Amino acid sequence: MFESLLVANRGEIARRVMRTAARLGVQTIAVYSEADADLPFVREADEAVLLGPAPPAQSYLDISRVLEAAARTGASAIHPGYGFLAENASFAQAVIDAGIAWVGPQPDAIDAMGDKVKARNRMSAAGVPVAPGTPDPVDSAEAALAAAREIGYPVMVKAAAGGGGIGMSVARDDEELAKAFETARTRAERFFANAAILLERYIEGARHVEVQVLGLADGTVVALGERDCSVQRRHQKVAEETPSPGVGDELRQRMLDGAVRAAQAVDYRNAGTVECLVDPKAQDYVFLEMNTRLQVEHPVTELVTGVDLVEQQLRIAAGERVTGLDNVKRAGAAIELRVYAEDPKRFLPAPGPINEWTEPKGEGIRIDAGYAAGNTVTPFYDPLLAKLCAWGNDRAEALERIRGAVEGFHITGLKTNLPFFAELLADPGFVSGDYDTGLVDRMRA
Repeated sequence: MFESLLVANRGEIARRVMRTAARLGVQTIAVYSEADADLPFVREADEAVLLGPAPPAQSYLDISRVLEAAARTGASAIHPGYGFLAENASFAQAVIDAGIAWVGPQPDAIDAMGDKVKARNRMSAAGVPVAPGTPDPVDSAEAALAAAREIGYPVMVKAAAGGGGIGMSVARDDEELAKAFETARTRAERFFANAAILLERYIEGARHVEVQVLGLADGTVVALGERDCSVQRRHQKVAEETPSPGVGDELRQRMLDGAVRAAQAVDYRNAGTVECLVDPKAQDYVFLEMNTRLQVEHPVTELVTGVDLVEQQLRIAAGERVTGLDNVKRAGAAIELRVYAEDPKRFLPAPGPINEWTEPKGEGIRIDAGYAAGNTVTPFYDPLLAKLCAWGNDRAEALERIRGAVEGFHITGLKTNLPFFAELLADPGFVSGDYDTGLVDRMRA
């Protein structure tokens, strides 16, 4: 195992990674921006290095500064967390070239899955089902209209690069497509410096379900179950659960097998997630994309499997032989709610000072938090405050426990989306498990 680990991230994921590293006896190194100097992850690390000013381009996204921090502290390995540089193949290669262990998949696997057009073509060749769509990027509105007529409306318009739902929308006719194409291209260029656009058939009433995979050091790939991520606002996840209430046993096994084939197609190592769209009525699925990193929602998988995914990431990166993961038994059900500093009605960011921070306690409750009382949420980064999770012997018990936890989580001084979660946990569609990616829009309508 490594002597020391630099976590090239911030907030709750930095704390989460360092918690496991410390348990394994690994020295932890935090890097931080001026805006984050007072956050818990900086204080809890064995060593902390200031990267620079608050803007991400001058701190967390500055590869040279991160590598300088690693060299100065003698870091044995770098864990990127999620977001920022986590799926940057150039950063992964730079870490490796610097003689530092990279806690993530190999750069060519990141690159292969980073372009959605190339990824879907590769998955199709590997026998993983994909939705009808464009085999090449669409470079003009005219080409998009021609492709959409061939695919058949409705179509999903999305950036070929990047993620997080940025540059994604649904078009149901030529007029909507013309607008959606220009919007998607503009946002793709702005956020990813890549204006390439992909069109795919849109599945009405689809659920967003993903499979957690681990590519072991010996080349074996194991799948650790699925997570339902259908509760979304602006195509971004806000609540996740496992197992998915919309996936039957036969479909589940097909999805797990398909996810293993997807990872094997790029000789995948370390933790990754194969994301899919599920048609709950037909009990069928198609490949959506692969996230070549640890997911925000990984705790629900940990709660039902007992597997520490960060520990497995570190062991795989260290070249250790890992056994027993192909026989992991999943038990019970788990739900995660992403607690944001945002308006609970319109879901707009609401940064500000935190006056009170009182976390709920109870059996089956887990909280991965990035903040504490006295901290300030700045406008420079994603406003995720914490991940509130609950495990139960079954979904009903998990729901009961997380309702109590939402009620007992007290954060004052700024707006949070905790009131929205109280609504969600009382919504008949969510409670019954019969919901899809349009749930939040219907609630707000």
